[in-house]
Amino acid sequence: MIDHITFAVSDYPRSKAFYQKALAPLGFKVMMEFGPSCGFGDTHPFLWITAGKTTTGQLHIAFQAKDTAAVDAFYKAAIDAGALDNGPPGIRVRYHPTYYGAFVLDPDGHNIEAVNHG
Repeated sequence: MIDHITFAVSDYPRSKAFYQKALAPLGFKVMMEFGPSCGFGDTHPFLWITAGKTTTGQLHIAFQAKDTAAVDAFYKAAIDAGALDNGPPGIRVRYHPTYYGAFVLDPDGHNIEAVNHG
């Protein structure tokens, strides 16, 4: 089980604002902040971003949503926060018959997903 993950972002204020908006519908918020680093979570900070040279290549992070409405709300919030569409909310039968997910690209081009397994 992973306790937390940290990755660097190229523009900390922009990415912090993006993740605050995009993750709010999933119940995640900034729980801790130290200089240009902050941790998002609900019971503890498990996703950390920090200022620095961003990870090369595309990172994929999937957040579990409590229901399909939360997936839809994540997608809308992320797009409103400046994300690029990488797959609108919907069933992805190639994963399994009740896999409902939405995919966006964050400000550094990372593939961020919200998923409900039905």
